[in-house]
Amino acid sequence: MRVAVVGATGMVGEVMLNVLAERNFPVTELIPVASEKSVGKEIAFKDKKYKVVNLQTAVEMKPDVALFSAGGETSLEWAPKFAEAGTTVVDNSSAWRMDPSKKLIVPEINASELTATDKIIANPNCSTIQLVMALAPLHKAYQIKRVIVSTYQSITGTGVKAVQQLENEYKGEKGEMAYKYQIHRNAIPHCDSFLDNGYTKEEMKLTNETKKIMGDDSIKVTATAVRIPVVGGHSEAVNIEFENDFDLNKVRALLQDTPGIMVQDNLDTFTYPMPLYAQNKDEVFVGRIRRDESQENTLNMWIVADNLRKGAATNTIQIAEYLLANKLIG
Repeated sequence: MRVAVVGATGMVGEVMLNVLAERNFPVTELIPVASEKSVGKEIAFKDKKYKVVNLQTAVEMKPDVALFSAGGETSLEWAPKFAEAGTTVVDNSSAWRMDPSKKLIVPEINASELTATDKIIANPNCSTIQLVMALAPLHKAYQIKRVIVSTYQSITGTGVKAVQQLENEYKGEKGEMAYKYQIHRNAIPHCDSFLDNGYTKEEMKLTNETKKIMGDDSIKVTATAVRIPVVGGHSEAVNIEFENDFDLNKVRALLQDTPGIMVQDNLDTFTYPMPLYAQNKDEVFVGRIRRDESQENTLNMWIVADNLRKGAATNTIQIAEYLLANKLIG
């Protein structure tokens, strides 16, 4: 199993390497890929050293699977080249997500859609993944009509530059800015760029990707995405209106029985999800589950996940695991 990690020196790429090792994905040869300035550097993986190569070299090496986390422009240009060489690409950028010819996959929800002909597979946006993980079992049971989601997103979603900005601001030092404003002691209601409708790209990803993954365009989704000075993961306050009424105990049981979800919802012990405790974990944590008393058939809940793991690297590798288990690669 020859595995290329495209963007191996980046924040998500490094987490991908960790998750591949932790989950014992059967890598017989690792092909770390990065920009020209990183070519020749050595990457350590499972007690072996591998030299970083450029994209063209990686294509020529014909890996079985290429895990991409190198930005949309790189994916648009190079994913088809890998696919033409017979490699299956799992892409972590936004480049292919809304392409009607490409599958958008969260393995626990819709991996069964995948076939051997799917050579470019899209990994959803981090904030979308944790949202749909909790929505999917509830949609089956009660039929979702509308979702209102407000996000509280980790600076790690922006990258190393944002982490450095926050660290500089903690210390009172000047440095390169990832954001237009300081993030220390602040909340910035601006994730990704603004669109003509007044929403950001991040907010519209939550709207559009949710419908595609759930396979239901009738679900109404509206979002507000906010960046906060946190590094552990993304949090979401979610309000869900259903077609049918629900029982809170059954809702908790449904979520707890869903693979990949952990319910943390005990007010007596002040147990609820927080990014501090979600960091470096693969589960999606759900809590503060309660009825919306202002409107019938409506539920409130709080969802937290590590955006670099289930929101990016882990979901990507779970897709590769599904492909391997079902003999769609290798």
